[in-house]
Amino acid sequence: MKNASSTVELDEFDRKILAILGRDGRITFTELALQVGLSKTPCQQRVKRLVDSGLITGFRAIVDPAKVGLDHVAFTEVKLSDTREDALKQFNTAVRQIPEVEECHMIASSFDYLLKVRTPDIRRYRIVLGEKISSLPHVASTSTFVAMETICETAR
Repeated sequence: MKNASSTVELDEFDRKILAILGRDGRITFTELALQVGLSKTPCQQRVKRLVDSGLITGFRAIVDPAKVGLDHVAFTEVKLSDTREDALKQFNTAVRQIPEVEECHMIASSFDYLLKVRTPDIRRYRIVLGEKISSLPHVASTSTFVAMETICETAR
């Protein structure tokens, strides 16, 4: 098995499989094989290889956040007081423990991280910011941008 960060060689069948599974992760192997142009067994073997190589990292249900009361989105810039490797590791470990943080990206900018935070409303966001995000290791300051409307969002 290759390291998940290494490049995996893909042919046209693999690319078709990935595109189809990206649109419909619940497709049957029989239907996938038909759409790709392979028989079922080689198709299953290719999917297994793509999973084993780390290229496919999982299958999941994509939930409509508004329908479960999580339609408030805020983007939070986080500036750290210390950016040495140990401080970054501490922050990275701790931020993963906050369920409201949907995404966390290290940024090359005047701040260090950009978080996508999803909550039911602005009041809950304020609590998450004040009690969870601001308490993360080495946080010096934060700045928030509230999304007024999501125009497009792709689950990958």
